[in-house]
Amino acid sequence: MDLGTVLAFAGVASAVVFSGFGSAMGVGIAGQVSAGVVAEDPGKVGKTIILTALPGTQGIYGFVIGMLIVLFKLPAFHGAVPLDAGLKFFLAGIPVGLVGLVSGIWQGKVAAAGVGMVGKRPEEASKGIVYAGMVETYAILSFVISFILVNSITP
Repeated sequence: MDLGTVLAFAGVASAVVFSGFGSAMGVGIAGQVSAGVVAEDPGKVGKTIILTALPGTQGIYGFVIGMLIVLFKLPAFHGAVPLDAGLKFFLAGIPVGLVGLVSGIWQGKVAAAGVGMVGKRPEEASKGIVYAGMVETYAILSFVISFILVNSITP
């Protein structure tokens, strides 16, 4: 396998693995707090589930970038990705991967705080969602940049 193809695969891996790890951590953090709140009041599950799921979006963004590269970009190279294109794919996966890693974890922490708010004042759930959504902004921006970078790479 040539170095260009290896770099392209590394770009896919960095987009998917890092953003997925951030999402798993974030959902885990929020989920732990949600479990405590729901154990005290099972009626709050609907309000806590949204906050628990929010950090999972970073993993989706990385997965979409990875699939875009594998399904729609790499086939155009007919099995041999030149070194310069491979490096571009690698670099294109980094924004969504690294920002997804960091923002997924931090969004989980903010969502956990929102779940705590729901535990004490369930009518304030929308405020917790807005706070967690503010962290999401940076994941979306990194996704857009990775998307633009991937789509600028041609054989």
